[in-house]
Amino acid sequence: MNDITTTSPDAAPAPAEKPAAYRVLARKYRPKDFSDLMVGQEPMVRTLTNAFETGRIAQAYMLTGVRGVGKTTTARILARALNYKTDDIDKPTIDLRTPGEHCQAIMEGRHVDVIEMDAASHTGIDDIREIIEQVRYRPVSARYKVYIIDEVHMLSTQAFNGLLKTLEEPPEHVKFIFATTEIRKVPITVLSRCQRFDLRRIAATDLVGLFSTILGKEGITAEAEALAMIARAAEGSARDGLSLLDQAIAHGGGAVAADAVRSMLGLADRARIVDLFGYVVRGDVKAALEEFSWQYEAGASPAVVLTDLADFTHLVTKLKFSAEAANDQSLSEVERVRGAEFSTAVAVSTLSRIWQMLLKGIPETENAARPAGAAEMVLIRLTHAAHLPSPEEAARRLLEMSGGDAARSAPRGAGSGNGGAGSSNGASASAVSAQANASSQGGIQARAGEPVMPSRMTANGAAMLRAVPEAELPAAQARGQVDLKPEAAPAEPVVPLRSVADIVDLCQKNRDILLKTLVRNFVRLVRIEPGRLEMNVPDDAPKTLVTDLQRRLEEWTGIRWMVTVSREPGQPTMVETEAAAKEQRFNDARQDPDVAAILARFPGAKMVDVRIKVTDVEPDETPEIAAVAESEEGDILPGDDIEH
Repeated sequence: MNDITTTSPDAAPAPAEKPAAYRVLARKYRPKDFSDLMVGQEPMVRTLTNAFETGRIAQAYMLTGVRGVGKTTTARILARALNYKTDDIDKPTIDLRTPGEHCQAIMEGRHVDVIEMDAASHTGIDDIREIIEQVRYRPVSARYKVYIIDEVHMLSTQAFNGLLKTLEEPPEHVKFIFATTEIRKVPITVLSRCQRFDLRRIAATDLVGLFSTILGKEGITAEAEALAMIARAAEGSARDGLSLLDQAIAHGGGAVAADAVRSMLGLADRARIVDLFGYVVRGDVKAALEEFSWQYEAGASPAVVLTDLADFTHLVTKLKFSAEAANDQSLSEVERVRGAEFSTAVAVSTLSRIWQMLLKGIPETENAARPAGAAEMVLIRLTHAAHLPSPEEAARRLLEMSGGDAARSAPRGAGSGNGGAGSSNGASASAVSAQANASSQGGIQARAGEPVMPSRMTANGAAMLRAVPEAELPAAQARGQVDLKPEAAPAEPVVPLRSVADIVDLCQKNRDILLKTLVRNFVRLVRIEPGRLEMNVPDDAPKTLVTDLQRRLEEWTGIRWMVTVSREPGQPTMVETEAAAKEQRFNDARQDPDVAAILARFPGAKMVDVRIKVTDVEPDETPEIAAVAESEEGDILPGDDIEH
């Protein structure tokens, strides 16, 4: 007899198993021990390893670095190492290959003795006061009570001050671990009580290796070029890179392809960027604009195109001096091969010029109302500049051209009367020193061991240069082709600028009263050397002061100047210095017995001026000081000139 099993129609069906919740790659593959942290953070791991082995465990640690390099993860691993306990090991250790009693709870952020606090939402002294009250109690189950405070720079000044004493002398069962992205905002009094570890940006090569390992575990195929693009976009952040990798997997339907990543990120094709660089250095404006239009229509952002062009310019410059730069795994084969070719064909001066123009053009494009048009104007400037010679090439061409013109304009003869007159006129036109003539031609100066450049005047009055070897100088001087006599009037040399007073004098000399006033009132000198000026300016200074000063200095001195604003306080301005000196003179005068007697004799009188009376004094004597006082009615008081 067969058994028949019947099912009631009212019986509920067996519940289906819920699929496991998806965990993003950044959380799923978060490092769990120090061996995983070795990716890009070897110095910190080595230091902690030695400290744990020797028992030199600090009471507080400060972890700093950019977002996504593993500060919070490192803090949890460190808390796990401090409280590590198994059946065989019961001491702090960095060997965490075998999970301990507290490891799982600590890594998941739910252990009762490992307290994590976000300083961005707990900024006040009350939150710190709560921590101070709790540190007195021993941990419940772990070896140490560990406080992990993330984004610690967000704490208020009162909170930092309240934490100082506990941080310096905490109970032996308490450890502090801080993490921050803004280390400069943390008071030095807090930093001095912590062991500081700077977590470095993870290299693109290490990120590519990390992505490849994770995709291998996930069983997902990926193109090497796609991983390189994601690694570059991550900018040294493992978390950002894994988030982009997650997005690329979803965008590509389970695979990571270069075209899909390029479309997802709005990037330009690296091979097309190399082509665009070739058009720029060749000076082909039409081809460069057509290439940019193709990339723009393909979805690339104009600012991204220029940024990638700047990156390739930087790569070519590096390859020019270091061939090992081609070993970077984040580079494509096209970048390696053609970058090496460009590094041998393009001059450093050209690369530097392209780099500087791109640095200025990228923010212009980002802030422009029409980014595509702004980017095209930048490319037009770049291609136009490709036809311009370098300063060295311009000087060489000038010398070549001047040699032929000077030969054609030389005097025909010195014997006849007419010829003598012509020779006399030519000699007077060339009667300048080699240095002065070189200065008039844009700063080309004669140096020892090099040909001297005498001057000739062409028909249109332009001064031309002709190279004369030193061996031929006596004969050339006898023929009147060059005159190096001391009575020749050289160009007036520019006095070196060593202080703000020198700059003010230069403004006065060139009758720029407005710039002179601005320099006196707002320039706080930090550092000055030939061609470079660093200064600090107050917030109320005119916005155009830096550019106006740089332009005027270049115009007046004839050399290129770099004027920058520094964060250092710098020296007081000339107005502040003069005000301080005047106040000091007033204070000195008030200490004088005669002045004090006059002011006491005439109530309501006040000093309006103190003048230094310069007389012929001996080296060990003091110049006489004259104080001028007036009454409340404005009358000059008797005995107003008090000398001593």
